[in-house]
Amino acid sequence: MPRIVFVAADGVERALEAPEGTSAMRAALTNAVDAIEAECGGSLACGTCHVYVDRPFLSKLPAISPPEEEMLGFVAAERRDNSRLSCQIVLTAALDGIVVHLPDRQR
Repeated sequence: MPRIVFVAADGVERALEAPEGTSAMRAALTNAVDAIEAECGGSLACGTCHVYVDRPFLSKLPAISPPEEEMLGFVAAERRDNSRLSCQIVLTAALDGIVVHLPDRQR
């Protein structure tokens, strides 16, 4: 199972494992990672699962789709060049060890 590390805005890290094919958002919700709200449940209709992906993993992710790009325009915290929606990050063996930083707010 791929490992994912969530880093809270205060720097506290939480590592967990999730089955391949699970989104980072679903892994966060299943394991009570508080900073991921995911109001739309992963249907790409909100920006409340916004994360900042550590740079070494950016090139391992698929390109941002037009709908994700649009939703990233509505995130509450600062949008950065490494901003992604965690509902669009599907965990695979290639992403094992991915580190995502949680913004200080989702709304």
